[in-house]
Amino acid sequence: MSVKKIYLIRHGQTDFNVRGIVQGSGIDSSLNATGHQQAGRFHAAYAHLPFDRVYTSVLRRTHQSVQGFLDQQLPHEQHVALNEISWGTREGTRISPEEDEEYYGVLRQWTAGNTAARLPGGESPDEVAARQRPFIELLKTRPAEETVLVCMHGRAMRVLLCQLLNYPLRYMDAFDHRNLGLYQLHYSGSMFTVRSFLDVAHLQEPGQ
Repeated sequence: MSVKKIYLIRHGQTDFNVRGIVQGSGIDSSLNATGHQQAGRFHAAYAHLPFDRVYTSVLRRTHQSVQGFLDQQLPHEQHVALNEISWGTREGTRISPEEDEEYYGVLRQWTAGNTAARLPGGESPDEVAARQRPFIELLKTRPAEETVLVCMHGRAMRVLLCQLLNYPLRYMDAFDHRNLGLYQLHYSGSMFTVRSFLDVAHLQEPGQ
């Protein structure tokens, strides 16, 4: 098969991002003005690509981030598999190291290899990985789709990248993310490789 090109982005900025409030899968927030600007710049930079399909989570911030492509009438599918991790009772709250030791304690457990740990009412990375696997198989079994755009969420993106690149989930924080930052991957039919690691050139002010 020919090489499949996957353009993987995180959604644009929301007011929750600015205020340091945890969103997760249970907060269906919208982009703020900066987020819409980021989406417009990404579309301006990549509208020329022949995307065969656009994939998003079911949350509106991902839809708004690729609205320019949807306006081109490109085929679009939304998948719960691409939703952000559920942060359970912490969703909608502001988290800082001083305010919530429990939250950061769970993050430390993940780094130590306990990726079954979760916040109360939330998901573990293991559970996120499990719900993502059918989507990964979908990507692999659609060879006619040679170029696809995938828009999702920061923590879930880290989990997905670990799975695509065969890294243990404990290393997921090695995959940094920014609002509307881009990872470009290729799938050869047997393995995924990273061609571009967190590209944000399209977000620069014109003339920079």
